[in-house]
Amino acid sequence: MVRGRASAGHLTTATKHDETATERAARLGPAALRVFFNIARQWGLNQHEQQTLLALPRSTLAKYRTRPETARLSPDTLERISYIVGIYKALQILLPRAEAADGWVQRPNTNPLFGGRSALDRMMSGRVADLYVVRHYLDGQRGW
Repeated sequence: MVRGRASAGHLTTATKHDETATERAARLGPAALRVFFNIARQWGLNQHEQQTLLALPRSTLAKYRTRPETARLSPDTLERISYIVGIYKALQILLPRAEAADGWVQRPNTNPLFGGRSALDRMMSGRVADLYVVRHYLDGQRGW
């Protein structure tokens, strides 16, 4: 706990919990983007797929790719990256061979959640909810 100024006779306190979602996203943005771009490379994602998954305009994505340290991500973008990292981690655990884990997102899937399409097709709707569905499915496969 960090002590703040006294105000109106009361001592104010600040904790790490006082950081807003926007401040947290800005602080974590550069590292999160570096991780995302590494995953995107391993999954073989093209620029359009990366834009859609992060819900970012083309110019913003290009800027972040070349200068991630300038990123001030929104809480929504950070949440999207968090789901993608979770999906990546779950795949690394479920499918220890890198080729199998990295290729899974592109392969058709017979599970009713995917309807014969790939997980990437499901995630390409652009909705955060679909990232959650894929992450939740993989966590269930892990027994979580």
